[in-house]
Amino acid sequence: MSFARVNGAVLHYLHREGTGRGVVFLNSLGTDHRIWESTAGRLPKDIPLLFLDKRGHGLSETSPATMETFSEDVAALMDRSAMADALVCGVSIGGLIAQTLALRRPDLVGGLVLSNTGLRIGDRESWTARLDALETSGLEGMADGVMSRWFSDGFRTSNPDEVEGYRAMLTRTPKDGYTAACEALRDADLSGRAAEIAVPTLCIAGGADIATPPDLVRALADAIPGATYEELDGVGHLPSIESPERVADLVQRIYGRLA
Repeated sequence: MSFARVNGAVLHYLHREGTGRGVVFLNSLGTDHRIWESTAGRLPKDIPLLFLDKRGHGLSETSPATMETFSEDVAALMDRSAMADALVCGVSIGGLIAQTLALRRPDLVGGLVLSNTGLRIGDRESWTARLDALETSGLEGMADGVMSRWFSDGFRTSNPDEVEGYRAMLTRTPKDGYTAACEALRDADLSGRAAEIAVPTLCIAGGADIATPPDLVRALADAIPGATYEELDGVGHLPSIESPERVADLVQRIYGRLA
């Protein structure tokens, strides 16, 4: 466990040293870096790894942020960890942060795994509604609906204790941090810049994902030159939790193909 002040905020991160190309993991809205633990634990033990809690989540400090701010935070921690030309894996908002990082700091990104994300997620109206619900109901009142968007019906039925644990992760997210991330998602649209992404890219969709449906992820793969698409049947919005072994296999496959 490490902390560093970067770009005006104290961020929590974990850096595992190793040899060769590193892998960076970026988490989703309302979660922290732990959603990647089961996936990362299946990777070879000598690979350098970097995890972080984006600002306003986990143990990181809350402050206003845009998608560019989030990407600058990742860049600062990668620089601090001497990690360049890495495979950057992002889920949901983490996928948008990863794309923004690849566009702003291409020296840091050697490949991308973009899970359950798009060039744009939702629209201004849907994020305004989410922010309104946050004001009226709070995360506690929104939590059951979020769980139904995060996880497939089968996973929620078979793993009630895990779902309750992730519900607690969501509801303990600082309101201001959740708000800032929602506002960043509301304002983010990379539709006009996909063709500029020039690294090997794998896009992963969950067949049962209602938050970022397969068609959204497939459109992302179609827009990025040379990107490939994988769909995991019966999996919801967070495959790194529902199907970590399959995600780890896909991460290792693209990792092995990077020059």
